[in-house]
Amino acid sequence: MVLPVVLVVSFSAILPLMTVVNYSLQDIFGPNSRFFVGTDWFTEVLRDPALHGALIRQLIFSSAVLLIQIPLGVGLALCMPKKGPWVSVSLVLLALPLLVPWNVVGTIWQVFSRPDVGFAGVILNSIGFDYNYTGDSLDAWLTVLVMDVWHWTSLVILLCYAGLQAIPDPFYQAARIDGASRWAVFRYIELPKLKGVLLIAVLLRFIFSFRIYAEPFVLTGGGPGNSTTFLSQSLATMAVGQFDLGPAAAFSLIYFLIILLFSYVFYLTILNMDREG
Repeated sequence: MVLPVVLVVSFSAILPLMTVVNYSLQDIFGPNSRFFVGTDWFTEVLRDPALHGALIRQLIFSSAVLLIQIPLGVGLALCMPKKGPWVSVSLVLLALPLLVPWNVVGTIWQVFSRPDVGFAGVILNSIGFDYNYTGDSLDAWLTVLVMDVWHWTSLVILLCYAGLQAIPDPFYQAARIDGASRWAVFRYIELPKLKGVLLIAVLLRFIFSFRIYAEPFVLTGGGPGNSTTFLSQSLATMAVGQFDLGPAAAFSLIYFLIILLFSYVFYLTILNMDREG
């Protein structure tokens, strides 16, 4: 029963990965012309200042995403109705942003944020802000961040709402008998029960935000300048735009290891917090 799964995973993941490893160790000039270069491509990538800048921007963006979306998702999940007809309405409305394809999200916000005809751009400029995401680096960066918050916060809300719904009623009944405040209920009942859900939410949002590509590419194209050029766009430019397959393969492996390392650190941190609690 497990053999078909192993075969599918091998075909879709392991074989392509081995191909990338092969490319990262060779200098390829053609189908029958290649030379072994060892770790030269890895050294070149690690010394590239442009990629250093992309990594810093990526870390800042992913940190901002987690700091905004996790507390916001928990807070909105606590405000959602637990019973009645509004539960279904709320869940459907929250699921709508998640159903929009990534490239369409960028197109929507590209039109929505235009300073001349876009609703958000016109409103911001009319109240005194000099907003122009195509010409100002800070405006572009904040627009990409707000776009990601709009697109993915619903995922955190739905996960936290499911975790809250799974808490048995006797916990709340005991809290009411003891006269616990709303903060005490959240601190000692809801938050400990949400740790497993929050672990999933943090890992998913970190991984998705760290490999974001389509939305900023459609919205800003990585500009103005390199202000919204993240690691995925740098990798795509290197592999497709410049056709540097060797450095791109080395970069993709480093990219993968960075995501794996940070995800493992998040996992250990939350696991230790759970043990201490």
